[in-house]
Amino acid sequence: MASAAVTRPQSSEKKARPKQKKRPNYNDIHRNLLPIEVHPLPVLIPHNPLSIAAIVLSYLAQVLYPPTQPTYNGYFSSATSSIHATDPDTIRKLWEMGFFGRGNLSRSEPTWLENQKKHGATAEENTAKRRAERQQVKLERARKEKEEIEKRLNDELLANANGNILKNNATDNGSIAGYDDWKKQVETNGLPTPPPTSTSSEDTNPLETRPPLQRTKTVRFSPTIEAREFDLSSPVISPIKSPGSAAVETEKEEKHVEIKNEEHLTLSMEETFFLSYGLGVLEVYCDDSDTILPPSSLLSLFRRHSYHPARSLSMAAEPDDPFMLSYAVYHHYRSAGWVVRSGIKFGTDYLLYNRGPAFSHAEFSVTILPSYSDLYWQSTQGHRDYVASKTQKTWWWLHGVNRVQQQVMKQLLICYVDIPPPLTAGERSAETDIGLELSRYRVRDVTVKRWTPNRSRG
Repeated sequence: MASAAVTRPQSSEKKARPKQKKRPNYNDIHRNLLPIEVHPLPVLIPHNPLSIAAIVLSYLAQVLYPPTQPTYNGYFSSATSSIHATDPDTIRKLWEMGFFGRGNLSRSEPTWLENQKKHGATAEENTAKRRAERQQVKLERARKEKEEIEKRLNDELLANANGNILKNNATDNGSIAGYDDWKKQVETNGLPTPPPTSTSSEDTNPLETRPPLQRTKTVRFSPTIEAREFDLSSPVISPIKSPGSAAVETEKEEKHVEIKNEEHLTLSMEETFFLSYGLGVLEVYCDDSDTILPPSSLLSLFRRHSYHPARSLSMAAEPDDPFMLSYAVYHHYRSAGWVVRSGIKFGTDYLLYNRGPAFSHAEFSVTILPSYSDLYWQSTQGHRDYVASKTQKTWWWLHGVNRVQQQVMKQLLICYVDIPPPLTAGERSAETDIGLELSRYRVRDVTVKRWTPNRSRG
């Protein structure tokens, strides 16, 4: 006997593919390279003398009534040695204009709130939702199976009671007393009770005096399965409610829940000092206080917190403080037009982007090394020992870092910062001059490429 192949019926309705979300126009979003507003002068037209007058008037107007620059607020956290920006407008502006900071709940761009609104739930909540949907499907399948079984039992009961199953038309059904009420009850509540078989309320069934006949088929369920699968109190098996109440429940379930934005922008000390001192657009408050720290106080604060643990106020600043080295390099590459981001992911100090992480990957990775080239650091044996402890690097370290950069398709830059000698007693008063302090540092970078014999043969 040949077995027939069972084929699954294919649905004629094809699932409509969801429309792909249009990619944002990053050229328009990140059109400003820095969080400052530029007011250009009118175009000079050589053959039109009136254009010169327009330029002069525009220049005088900006000199006499200079346009106000937007300022942003940040809060210094001594626990994390970082600066937090909590205002949504500040977060968006600092990221879109120069890619400053990092969302504390995101990988890089602060998009936690948008992702929460898009997905609406966490992974655990989605798993619980899928489990509930599968349970609903099982209950629905159990309800249909129960209705089918009860229908067969009712048909068999009628066949045993009447001797045959009559095919009644619409007029015959209408002649049975109580049939219309039974039909409404079935359509409304889904309760498949046996229909009335007498055509009149006064007629008596001669089979009522007979002993009950034994059914030809019985279906039994264990108490556990019956309680679990055929719970009449379940919303799936319970009678169908009116459309009005169902619509009200649907509106309650689909009621929009406002999500509170719990994300803030975390700025590094180098980014904060560049925005505060270099651009003058960021005001920093110390530990949720109402006191705005000036750039000179920020410099002293960041130099102390560049050590771990942070140094006390009684300790004098040193020329090779980690913050001075890192900020000198940061300021150098930012002034050259690069977007500077943290390179800790790849074992370096910085990553250099041509336009930003939204457009392309970083082209260079920067590792900072102090260079004690001044004669002061070689004047005594104590200074020489100090320099040896600060510049001790091995070839194993260099090859390891270089190999990682080649693996991620980045060029390694070794950035040397020339450390100046400490300030003399007469120069101590000039320490508050930040420009003079930074001008004492020199930055030199060297490109390092991994040499492979197979690719370097003549």
